[in-house]
Amino acid sequence: MAVAASGRCHTPSSTLGTVSDDFLEEPQRRKAIEVELLRLEESAMYSSQGQFEQTKQWRSLNYALGIPGSILAAASGATALAATAGRVTAGILAIAAAGLGAILTTINASHHMNQAASAANAYLEIQTAARQCREIDLPHLELEDARQQLAELTARRGEQNKTAEAPNRRAYKKAKRNIEGEGGQGYVADKQGSS
Repeated sequence: MAVAASGRCHTPSSTLGTVSDDFLEEPQRRKAIEVELLRLEESAMYSSQGQFEQTKQWRSLNYALGIPGSILAAASGATALAATAGRVTAGILAIAAAGLGAILTTINASHHMNQAASAANAYLEIQTAARQCREIDLPHLELEDARQQLAELTARRGEQNKTAEAPNRRAYKKAKRNIEGEGGQGYVADKQGSS
């Protein structure tokens, strides 16, 4: 570097653009990573909440079909054993119980419920990791390390998106109300920090 007559450092023009671009680029890139982590966190929050709502629906369906089916099966057995005259009633109850059992087996509500709960928890993990990266780690990370963490979280969400079933409209709307409604989704620590 040469010193100009004014006493200021003079940088040759060939490196001037590079130095100033690098100086201006890092804060902008860091801010872009922060914003993208926030988007990732929000996306995971909505996905998680939607999957939790879907889990509730599958659980309700599992109970709605499973409990009456079990009761009808027990009633048909008891009716068949109680009297010979109850054969027709026992047969009808047995057919109804078998029908409910067949529906329950076909739609496999228990499997869908477990799959939605697993997806919800995976999205919740991504949401938490993105928030912690953004709020705790980002200010102290080298820029390339921050970019790497963002890429890893984005890949995790992408993999989860491939395996998770999309929630139905009712679950989506309920999840949105849970997040955006009175109280919303949040932590006491966040509320205390803002007051």
